[in-house]
Amino acid sequence: MTGAVRVLRAAVLPLALIGLTALAGVVLARVYAGALLTWLVVGAAAGSVLVSVAARRLPSWLVAPVSVAAMAGWTLWSLRLAATRAEVPGGLLEVTADAARNGIPRLLTAMIPVEPTPDTVLVPVVAAWLAGLTGAEVALRTGRVLLGYLPAAGLYAAALYVVGPNAEPALGSTLAFVAVAALGLATPTQTAPGGGDPTAELTPRVRAAVRLRLATSAALGVALVVGLVALLSPLVAEQVDGRPVDPRRYVEPPQVQTLDENPLIRISGWALHPEQKLLDVSTERPDVPPADAPPAPDTARSVRIRLAVLSDYDGVTWRVGATYRNAGRILPAATPARDSTLQTVRQQISVAELSGRLLPAVATPREVSGARVAYDPASGTLIRPEGLTPGLRYTVTSAEERPDSNLLATANVPAGDEVARVLRVADGVPDPMRRLATQLAEENGAPYARALAIEAFLAEHYRVVADAPSGHAYPNLGFFLFGPRNGGGQEGTSEQFAAAFAVLGRLSGLPTRVVVGFRTSGQGPVLAGDAYAWPEVLFDGLGWVSFDPLPRPNDEPRPVEEDFPPTPEDPPPSEAPAPTAEPSAAPEPATAADAPPASNGLSTPVLVAGGSSGLLLVVGALLLTLLAMRRSLTRSRLVRGDPGQRIAGAWREVTDALRLAGKPVGDDLAATEVARHARRTLAEARTGTIGDTTAAPDAVAPTAGTAEADASGPAVDELATLLNQVGFAPGAATPDQATRAADVATAYVATLRSARPWWRRLLWSVHPAPLRRARRSPR
Repeated sequence: MTGAVRVLRAAVLPLALIGLTALAGVVLARVYAGALLTWLVVGAAAGSVLVSVAARRLPSWLVAPVSVAAMAGWTLWSLRLAATRAEVPGGLLEVTADAARNGIPRLLTAMIPVEPTPDTVLVPVVAAWLAGLTGAEVALRTGRVLLGYLPAAGLYAAALYVVGPNAEPALGSTLAFVAVAALGLATPTQTAPGGGDPTAELTPRVRAAVRLRLATSAALGVALVVGLVALLSPLVAEQVDGRPVDPRRYVEPPQVQTLDENPLIRISGWALHPEQKLLDVSTERPDVPPADAPPAPDTARSVRIRLAVLSDYDGVTWRVGATYRNAGRILPAATPARDSTLQTVRQQISVAELSGRLLPAVATPREVSGARVAYDPASGTLIRPEGLTPGLRYTVTSAEERPDSNLLATANVPAGDEVARVLRVADGVPDPMRRLATQLAEENGAPYARALAIEAFLAEHYRVVADAPSGHAYPNLGFFLFGPRNGGGQEGTSEQFAAAFAVLGRLSGLPTRVVVGFRTSGQGPVLAGDAYAWPEVLFDGLGWVSFDPLPRPNDEPRPVEEDFPPTPEDPPPSEAPAPTAEPSAAPEPATAADAPPASNGLSTPVLVAGGSSGLLLVVGALLLTLLAMRRSLTRSRLVRGDPGQRIAGAWREVTDALRLAGKPVGDDLAATEVARHARRTLAEARTGTIGDTTAAPDAVAPTAGTAEADASGPAVDELATLLNQVGFAPGAATPDQATRAADVATAYVATLRSARPWWRRLLWSVHPAPLRRARRSPR
């Protein structure tokens, strides 16, 4: 019985280490889909601790290689299992290399819930194994249990940090962590090689002394822990309701290429090569009855495959502006519009000659297999971070929203900050475009009627041509809408139709965006000629509703001038002089009786004198304020701060004096060059030849006063030397050197000021230029 109890006690600490490490996986798994990650981390925790227990009698230097070899085997098996579950293509070596290269960034950029794939499980599994190995070696081999808990505690804290604000608080897991740790500490352990009492061979007196020391140490440790808890618990309690930091904010998610940021410009290029094969598509609609059943009214309609959604427009370019996150096969389901129905669409797509990273799919994708993707929930679009390659084959299942068309006529459009992005109109809208939007909005009050009016106007007045140049900036749209028909205006590709609709819609209060994709039958090849851009409008309860502003086939467009006449030009001014009214009679001089009565208010001289006095007081107060501020600036530069700051302040006093003398120095000059320029400026001031223009120091010719200026030259050179010392040896300046720098600067400024004309000396002390310069970063 005693042996069984001993074995049970010996098993408590390894089980505690396994539990602490496994709890980190439980916490991290809250942002993962399914329970696969939890079991993989539990396996890593158990394997690492059990290997250390089994190899306890081996030398310590041999345990790590044995455990690492076992870790490699468990990690490879975990990666293979995750790849099989997630249907990740490729061999084990290829999958492992990719996971090793991209494990950390993909873990921190993956969309939540994270699918357990090789690259998202590699780091947790390896970290759990290493934490278990380190904790087991420290706690079991040396008997330092509390120190052996540190790796598991660090792993637990790292898991909490990675989860961040993306899950509910882990209160239960944290309490379980504390309970397991306390259980392991409370159970006595044996570290002696024989498994017995290490003090058994000692004399009773020595044994009692050892046990007393151990009890004293344990009591002090408990007291220290209790004290720390009492000290830190208020600080921890204040952070309970705080929102944790999301580490994903520090990692840049996958980005699209420049070509994909604005795929609208690719429409014109595709239109010039309509036979280019871009994709192969096979479409299934499980919700649609079979072919032998009576056809539903919408089963034969064309399929719109979406490539990109462009919501941002700055007056020059429409942009995607999406934030893509790495995602697994199952994409997060967005809440459908209230008054719309969902229809499942499943497509198998093979890439032929389509380039870029944007991945075509019917809106809105819910599951993707066969390709690693990143997803933007706001727009419902996909990218493949590695880029598209010929032969890439993937399957995507989408939930296509179909709004209730019976409610469109009375539907409203949302407003406010949530849709400000799709209502924003950049500055610089051409006046004719704004007038056209106003005219269409005035004639149609309801939002849906306005959208139909814009759609009909574009379809009835403009022509689709394949060779129209690309461009959707304000000038391009202005030429498309109002340019002369015989000069290339009033015609374009779907790029101009969709962009013009979206801008006119926003000008009339409709939240709009532009979508780029392909319009096909849903079966067979997708050619470049199938590329198509269309606008969408957001309605309350119905979601995004697409419109088609392209003209119908064989319809001859009407001239724009029939329904939107241009603004008439102002008539030229008449050449005939305007008639002037002549007085019928000369005005008679006013008599004293007709003069207005004298005012009882203050006389004009009194008002003038009062106003002048007030103005002088204001000017005087302003001058005194400037004088005080200038003196305070000089005092703070020369007296306050450490010696280095005072030396730099003295140097700024000299450079400000040069500016006030009309000889400023550039920021690109060295201190010695500025000192030489200061000597020459003083020489010119003494001889009366100084000017008020800016000049480089080397451009000033030597004058007769140069010899006299050289007398003060060494002092300025000394100040330059001190400044260089501060710049190249920070902290080496002494207070005596700072005092010397202040004396040199004060003497130089006083000498240069005394050499100026009397009226410039008066303005010297109140000039605001040094104050403005002091606000900027010092040189």
